[in-house]
Amino acid sequence: MILGAHMSIAGGYYKAVNAANKAGCDCVQVFTKNNNQWRAKPITDEDAKRFRDAMQEHSITASLSHASYLINLASPKEDLRTKSIEAMVVELERAQQLGIPHVVFHPGSFTTSSEQEGLDAIVDSLNTILQQTDGLTSSPLLENTAGQGSNLGWKFEHLAYIIDSASESERLGVCIDTCHTFAAGHPLGSPEDYAATIEAMDKTFGLAKIRAFHLNDSKKEFGSKKDRHEHIGEGEMGIEPFANLINDPRFETIPMYLETEKGERDGVDMDVMNLTTLRNLKS
Repeated sequence: MILGAHMSIAGGYYKAVNAANKAGCDCVQVFTKNNNQWRAKPITDEDAKRFRDAMQEHSITASLSHASYLINLASPKEDLRTKSIEAMVVELERAQQLGIPHVVFHPGSFTTSSEQEGLDAIVDSLNTILQQTDGLTSSPLLENTAGQGSNLGWKFEHLAYIIDSASESERLGVCIDTCHTFAAGHPLGSPEDYAATIEAMDKTFGLAKIRAFHLNDSKKEFGSKKDRHEHIGEGEMGIEPFANLINDPRFETIPMYLETEKGERDGVDMDVMNLTTLRNLKS
């Protein structure tokens, strides 16, 4: 299994890798820019070199970039959708500079339009993005969502429709968030429920499309449609879903990233605590 966490790039991109190594991570996720701003300070050649060198030095085997939360490829507002397309192109270009293979993003919210119009807007947006990033090896990953408000992507069928309808579907993948899956009403607890949910993923977008996992417990109850992350085994999900996932041989080589709250408990780093909990589930 390949386990890691989201780390801050404060002070330099390479510092995220150093922090991941210190916590005992095998992989690392970063924002390549402030996630709540459109503007992005350019990545220098020195920034990129230090990040790549740190990855190699610490044998961190995989990396993932998370796109800005401002991006909404489903927006019915033409100006916001255009801005979002431009921002996603920049996200992929920045990931390419750093040698990060994938950029995970939330599909989008249809707001004042309809579910179908939102899905079609995402497809159109992605077609433009893929065309403008032709030649890049960094690729977009659709993240399943909890389904809050008009958010799209909480149904596996949403993800399948977007991928199947895109002009270059081979360049698209999926990142599965455990908290979002649970909050959207897909059970993962018992071996039977877990098997049924994974089968539903396979029948829609296909397990081969999964390139990453976000490992988060949920503060909110099953089917709540609310996205609130909790430490592993301490939320409404409990420990069983993570045991099922960690011991599934189909996902042995897929990187899995914590997005749980930072801090310490009794002098122990919370990332270290969560990683230890997960590794102890391996049978």
